[in-house]
Amino acid sequence: MKFAFYKYQGTGNDFILIDNRHLIVKLNTKQIAGVCQRHFGIGADGLMLLQNKKGYDFEMVYYNSDGNESSFCGNGSRCIVAFAKKLGAIKKSEATFIATDGIHTAKMNEDNISMKMKDVKNIEIGKNFYLLNTGSPHYVKFISGVRNADLVSEGKNVRYSNRFKKEGINVNLAEKNSKGIYVRTYERGVEDETLSCGTGVTASALASSIHGISTSKNHSKILTRGGELTVRFRRGKDNTFTDIWLEGPAKFVFKGEIEI
Repeated sequence: MKFAFYKYQGTGNDFILIDNRHLIVKLNTKQIAGVCQRHFGIGADGLMLLQNKKGYDFEMVYYNSDGNESSFCGNGSRCIVAFAKKLGAIKKSEATFIATDGIHTAKMNEDNISMKMKDVKNIEIGKNFYLLNTGSPHYVKFISGVRNADLVSEGKNVRYSNRFKKEGINVNLAEKNSKGIYVRTYERGVEDETLSCGTGVTASALASSIHGISTSKNHSKILTRGGELTVRFRRGKDNTFTDIWLEGPAKFVFKGEIEI
């Protein structure tokens, strides 16, 4: 099977995107993992199919780099919106699409994409961590010295603990500095650190509000190894959050063709 693919990245979180509006491309788990492999494939943190969906601009189907279909991806969603715009599937500066966690709205301003995230409630506040679901499940812990922390070891310890090993969880270590909230994320399905994680950045921004260190009352500037993102939100009673927007760049890298 031969097909065209497009490579996009959002703050270093990189993805393979495929126009599958005619449902021609059918890949199994092994094939998806193979093309995402950095040494023997194209290389990416994940793969997405853009498909038609009645009543929406498109449907987003997301796979982690291990080849398994996964939950919502914040940076990936911003990239697929930019991709849909490039293909002409979106005619205006605003789009509505459906993903695994429901309906999303996106706004476009050149390379900058603002993504409406799902409302967040039922946040678990632990002794030194926060658990919340921003489209994907996240564990957030605030520590000192995040840049030099052994994120992969800590991430694996949490992700494969008795509580989380069955379904998995994404692990974020964060701290506030003079420029914003610095976040590093270990992603399940990738089973390693990624340069940025949109749902992890969102989770860390909301947790920083509860923790009392957000950069502003209704938004936080988030810094990652791959670049800068902004998360805007409204915090309500009992630590519920609505009107959540993830904002940042989504850029085309290259186009190619592969035969597998």
